[in-house]
Amino acid sequence: MTIREGDRTLPNNRVHHVRSGELDGHAAISGGTVGSKRLWMGLVENAPSSATDNHHHGDSEAGIYVVSGHPVFVFHDGTGEVRLTAGPGDFLLVPPNVPHREENPDPNEPVVVVIARTTQEPIKVSVPELYRLDDEADTL
Repeated sequence: MTIREGDRTLPNNRVHHVRSGELDGHAAISGGTVGSKRLWMGLVENAPSSATDNHHHGDSEAGIYVVSGHPVFVFHDGTGEVRLTAGPGDFLLVPPNVPHREENPDPNEPVVVVIARTTQEPIKVSVPELYRLDDEADTL
């Protein structure tokens, strides 16, 4: 089986190597880059003194590896806001449908993370506030 990407035909029965200079935006592993069926993986950089909006990733799980910086992951545990500060070498799991926000409080250093999601393309659903979706939802 082969997949088409622009002017290239990529076989889907081999290991694909995506070099850092070949990223498609932030995506390294996706349906568009290497024909992935159930996985999206990429590199994301958050600027100094920045924060994302409140969001969730739908039915997709997100695994995060912190390359550099000290991001803060914010979510609601059903009782109140929880802030998890991470650093280089740390891993985090964001379960499906859990509203959260990523912050970079450092005024000088960007945060760089590698993200893997269980869908081939990134899903980001903005929400007006952090809330727990149901009593059975897992937390970060």
